[in-house]
Amino acid sequence: MINNLDPTRWDVDWNVLLMDIILSAAIVTIAAVLSYGAYLIVFKAIDRIVGLSENDTDDHIIERVKHPIKWSFIAIGVTLAAQFDASLGLVWEPLAQFLRPALLGWIAYNFVRGFTAALEARVEAHSNPVAMRSRKTRIAVLSRIFVFAIILITIGLMLFAIPSVRTIGTTMLASAGLAALAIGAAAQPALKSLIAGIQVALTEPMRIGDLVEVDGEVGRIEEMKLSFVTVRTWDERVLIVPTSRFLEDSFENWSRSNEQLTGPVFLHLDPATVVQPIREEFERFVGSHELFDGRNMAFLMTEAYPESIELRLSMSAKTIGDLWALRCETREHMLGWIRENQESALIRHRLEVPGGHPKAGEAGGP
Repeated sequence: MINNLDPTRWDVDWNVLLMDIILSAAIVTIAAVLSYGAYLIVFKAIDRIVGLSENDTDDHIIERVKHPIKWSFIAIGVTLAAQFDASLGLVWEPLAQFLRPALLGWIAYNFVRGFTAALEARVEAHSNPVAMRSRKTRIAVLSRIFVFAIILITIGLMLFAIPSVRTIGTTMLASAGLAALAIGAAAQPALKSLIAGIQVALTEPMRIGDLVEVDGEVGRIEEMKLSFVTVRTWDERVLIVPTSRFLEDSFENWSRSNEQLTGPVFLHLDPATVVQPIREEFERFVGSHELFDGRNMAFLMTEAYPESIELRLSMSAKTIGDLWALRCETREHMLGWIRENQESALIRHRLEVPGGHPKAGEAGGP
């Protein structure tokens, strides 16, 4: 036993102390074993019930929450055992004040992640790519909002287990008006990003997988966070764009409803060009091309200048990638055909002197 009458002397009965430690350890071990057994029995019954369901959502959720719930069972068992052992209670109770909110937050976090994984698996099986991108975007943004809220609340509950922090929190609540103003001013960027993320999830101006143009750069949206969006360009660069930017400024979304687009190829030729044969070759080539979807095809002379004419050859395809390939192949084919069949249509900078110039002979000599 420890003699508390004289602070300068610490007389310890090591035998009693050792027996207390051994007894507490034995109680903790027995409580942990019994709690783990109860966990196995409960989840064996739950697995049988889940196995009867044809929906795989509960499988994903149960698989995710198993691990934190196992430790929660053990924590509950030790808490119950601490009620019968005062020495164990003195050590366990302060620690449990941190463990309880941490375990609850862990369970909630894994529940959200499991539910998100189940929804994403169902979305991947969807046949409509536009609907798939729409649902993936909502799932990604809303799951991050829930995860952010769970982490924030869990950390707050753990901090409030500290007496000094609890005192500060009580003082702040007493002056709630001033505290709210201070916190609101400091957290304005974070709140702005959070609200923007919610708006993007609900209104869907763009989705994961959409092809967008921002600041003259075109790329696919790869990730959508609460504070920023990543856009992967064709040359594998990654643009980091604030989420609020898509709500405050205009941008182009090339796949908002679907990926069917119409794109042009421009040819600049000599004004003396015979246009009709070029039109016929264009319609023949594009009409028989495997990437052409049959929706839009047009051949128009859009400009006529003194030294050139502009022909716009427009065509459509099912996807943006197919349209890009079709335009490139059409441009290459038409220039090759013109070079072989109507070479005079290619622009040349030349100077014509009808009948020659009288001074040209004089300059050349007698």
